[in-house]
Amino acid sequence: MLQHYGLLFGGAFIIATAGKSKELEINGQIRDREVRLIGADGEQKGVVSIQVAMRAAEEAGLDLVKIAPQATPPVCKVLDYGKYRFEQQKKEKEAKKNQKVVEVKETRLSLNIDTNDFNTKLNQTAKFLAAGHKVKASIRFRGREMAHSALGADVLKRFAEALPQASMDKPPVLEGRTMSILLIPKPNKD
Repeated sequence: MLQHYGLLFGGAFIIATAGKSKELEINGQIRDREVRLIGADGEQKGVVSIQVAMRAAEEAGLDLVKIAPQATPPVCKVLDYGKYRFEQQKKEKEAKKNQKVVEVKETRLSLNIDTNDFNTKLNQTAKFLAAGHKVKASIRFRGREMAHSALGADVLKRFAEALPQASMDKPPVLEGRTMSILLIPKPNKD
């Protein structure tokens, strides 16, 4: 029975409340008159008053947990709340571990990039794409270079065409003084 008590003018009150958080209401926090009760063995007990449900939980030596507050009437189950929370955290951790995080790497080019620099940036970007990352290739225009934004678009298109393992999702976009494209790795066809 997990409850935290505090003192207010000589009387006890429960500190833990179940607001909009992920925490479920347990035992004395449940304020509904009637609930649909599920026993400790998973057996449906039907719609009962909260007093009957609390008594069933006490007799089993377990907690009464409101597992479906949005239902009418709310669904409560008799279970070991500590063990239930542990299992939920374990599932969340496992789901998080199996998630694949895709990073967006960035490669900066210049308007008048030389061949060797171009090839070096190309090789580094190919490594990023092989690792499964998306790559943002960008050119920052300085000073009067803004007048030659078409040349920047050509450099970015040539860069994208030189990478056969990547696809360009849309043409080069000019945002302020920076023109960029997003390169996405093509799926393997094994």
